[in-house]
Amino acid sequence: MALETIDLAVLAVYALALIGIALIVSREPKGHEKTTEDYFLAGKSLPWWAIGASLIAANISAEQIIGMSGSGYAAGLAIASYEWMAALTLLIVGKFFLPIFLKKGIYTMPQFLDQRYGPSVKYTMSVFWLVLYTVVNLTTIMWLGATAINSLTGLDMTSGMIALGAFAAAYSLYGGLKAVALTDIIQVVLLVFGGILITSIALNQLSDGSGVMAGFGVLMNELPGRFDMILDRDNPEWQNLPGIAVLIGGMWMMNLSYWGFNQYIIQRALGAKDLAEAQKGILFAAGLKMVMPFIIVIPGIAAVMLAPDLARPDQAYPEMMKLAPAGIRGLIFAALVAAIVSSLGSMMNSISTIFTMDLIRPLAMPNASQKTLVTIGRTVSFTALVIALFLAKPLLGNSPQVFQNIQNWTGFFTPGICAIFFLGMFWKRTTELGGLAVVVGSVVLSLMWGNIFPDMPFMWRVFVVFWLAIAMGVGVSLITPKPAPEKVVDLGGIQFSTGPVFNIGSVVIVALLIAIYGIWW
Repeated sequence: MALETIDLAVLAVYALALIGIALIVSREPKGHEKTTEDYFLAGKSLPWWAIGASLIAANISAEQIIGMSGSGYAAGLAIASYEWMAALTLLIVGKFFLPIFLKKGIYTMPQFLDQRYGPSVKYTMSVFWLVLYTVVNLTTIMWLGATAINSLTGLDMTSGMIALGAFAAAYSLYGGLKAVALTDIIQVVLLVFGGILITSIALNQLSDGSGVMAGFGVLMNELPGRFDMILDRDNPEWQNLPGIAVLIGGMWMMNLSYWGFNQYIIQRALGAKDLAEAQKGILFAAGLKMVMPFIIVIPGIAAVMLAPDLARPDQAYPEMMKLAPAGIRGLIFAALVAAIVSSLGSMMNSISTIFTMDLIRPLAMPNASQKTLVTIGRTVSFTALVIALFLAKPLLGNSPQVFQNIQNWTGFFTPGICAIFFLGMFWKRTTELGGLAVVVGSVVLSLMWGNIFPDMPFMWRVFVVFWLAIAMGVGVSLITPKPAPEKVVDLGGIQFSTGPVFNIGSVVIVALLIAIYGIWW
């Protein structure tokens, strides 16, 4: 058993403190009934620091910490493109997408699709997102989190998943998005601090106590191939990270879909008190993304030298955690649990938001009270968690690199998501039938393309299908009647200009990205 009594005590203190804080910050004034806006959008009162921290806490979970570290073990720093390209993607989302969404005053992404296209597109995408979040995202977070628990405590996988689910439910079901977002700043501080600790310990051991930079130098000298950002075709991991495609191909679709049109991510920005606050939160999150590879991927690369005989790459991060002394190990473990339960809480809240606001209310209960809708939301959150618990092992039990598998699975739907939002926001002629053709056609095209070209990397498939879906949407729209004027997005009435803080921060991040790819191309 890698965790000692003091480690478990640290974890217990953290868990109790988090639940207590969540209950306090989400408590409503006496006599005030929690409304759907309170529960699903935190009363539209989130400050920039809560938005930025919550974006990262929702994103950085077991699939990033365990899965990306495992991919670092197998492929090296090239996997960090997901993180560093995400920083640039966030800037695009903040400048061009958020102004449209906040102007529309929406709760959910399906609600935007309903306003722009119509009910057929909205309901199709609502069902898709519910299935994706439950079957892919929740299962992955729980499975990889339980993997870490199993490695460090010996607790069996099922018990580990139950413990994580119960913890997430305890602090998120009552308070909704406000409880999740306002405690996420604690989660992120702990996550970053724990990541820095484990990276420092691993690098210090590689240098025989000569320091972090010396250890980093050892890694670069001994494993130079692990620091190639753009992989050559003869690299065994090229199929997952196909060279230049990470910069000009499907990586853009993957990131834009995740950060711009993904309910459980963008919901934080939708809960901002105004656009300027949301954009500052987005910038804060982009800055944090620049740091993440150094505290997630580097431990995986270090494990190549410190633990070369792992059965699976996804065991790399838990193995590196074992290097920490007692007490510190418990703090790092608490950071990992913080990331896992934060993402679980975020996912559960988004599932309940879409199910309640986009399906149940309009289709079955248009006159339901606020209290009833909130209760339904809580019930749906818990139900999704239980379903994911039963699906996790059958779906993921034999997967060596879960992070890459997630990208491959979601890559079948990502092209259509990007295409339907791009056409809806920036081309007034797109019709409801054109949008529906994009949604359905992109999935069919992805499946066909995968069968016709089975050896094509999924990132290229995503890129090709995106443009085919765009063409399909344009073609169908041109042969169907124009949409009603109230359906189109009037870009002329939307403020796309950004403040000096956002502009200066964006320039700094772009400069850092150019430097990183220049050094480790």
